[in-house]
Amino acid sequence: MESVDRRAFVGAAAGLLILRPELVRGSQRNSAVRMALYGCGGRGTGVADSFQTYTAAQYVALGDLYQEQTERAQKSLASSASKTNKARVDSSMLFHGPDSLEKLVSRPDIDVVHIATPPYFHPEHLEKAVAGSKHVYLEKPVAVDVAGAKRVMAAGQKAAGKLSLAVGFQLRHATPYVQLVERAHKGALGDIVCGLAHYYASGIPRQDWPGVSPETRRLRNWIYDRVLSGDILVEQNIHLIDVNNWMLKAVPLSAQGTGGRKGRTDHGDCWSHYNVTYTYPNDVHVTVTSTQFIKGAWDVGMRYYGSKGNAEMYYSAPVRITGDEKWEFPIQSQSSGDAATLATGAFRGALDDADQRKEEHYIASITSGKYINEAQQGAESTLSAILGRTAAYTGRPWTWAELLKTNEAWDAKLDIRKV
Repeated sequence: MESVDRRAFVGAAAGLLILRPELVRGSQRNSAVRMALYGCGGRGTGVADSFQTYTAAQYVALGDLYQEQTERAQKSLASSASKTNKARVDSSMLFHGPDSLEKLVSRPDIDVVHIATPPYFHPEHLEKAVAGSKHVYLEKPVAVDVAGAKRVMAAGQKAAGKLSLAVGFQLRHATPYVQLVERAHKGALGDIVCGLAHYYASGIPRQDWPGVSPETRRLRNWIYDRVLSGDILVEQNIHLIDVNNWMLKAVPLSAQGTGGRKGRTDHGDCWSHYNVTYTYPNDVHVTVTSTQFIKGAWDVGMRYYGSKGNAEMYYSAPVRITGDEKWEFPIQSQSSGDAATLATGAFRGALDDADQRKEEHYIASITSGKYINEAQQGAESTLSAILGRTAAYTGRPWTWAELLKTNEAWDAKLDIRKV
């Protein structure tokens, strides 16, 4: 991962970035990177708030299938805009309906399209943004099926060298993780033998939307829908799988797994839990376990065991290496330390700066003209998750090569023009 010097960035408090006009299509000299959010749900709006807080970028347009979603996001983003002396998104720049993305990408006063729609639509929406010569920040996963992942790779090839295309894997930018992985890649663990990763989460509550059509209900609660979301291993647990690929500098050769829906009570068809073991090159085995139904508990972490030492990487703490080359990133306990200590900026969790660093890196890639392209990485991590999902669904081992040959394409059987 490219090392980024924070001093190279201009914070929001320092005012607007000065750009060379040729670097940002449609931008004027002395203007900030102008972003449009497409898909105004909780995740998209949260990341947009973070972009406005930590970078000089400004959201100037919002798009969604539903009008009230854009209006809700407009109110939310007004807060971060006010705190950083940026303009509120004008009501004339709210676009809704099935053709709202086309309206966004056709505008010359938008530089970046931030795509945060249900994952099923990501390949199509990415293709349209790239065709409109827009830089893209695409939320994970990049697709829900093999064919979609291949479409993303193809779109990435079209954007290469011309546009910046990032995928929302912010864990690769968390300072504690970056430092640990750098040590591991230099041999601090020796030969990695095996690993364990877990994502234990509760169900995601959503209203039931009584009185709407079944199609609208699916879209409103897409997180419950297997085809629209990709199921929990692909939509949620892909963060773990992406870190596995990063740590091991490879994609898995094969996977075998189990899982099921027992314990879930929502109206969808996603599973409640997965247990998948991946085999990576050099006979390295990593098991990924996950839930999305439990009550009274939450925990996410990864462990890797090598011939010289072991690594632990949690969302909270610790992030450390034990064994021959001991090392630990200093993280202030969430439950300890007085206000004065915490005010110094001491880390209280491993992901404290993950979003900020990811967003700074992305905006800097545009303003510097050193465009990044994460389409291949995003597609490979998505395919790795799909490999585990397929093995669990079918109850038999699957290889990477076998999966790619399927060119599996899912059909949501939805016409968004009729919902």
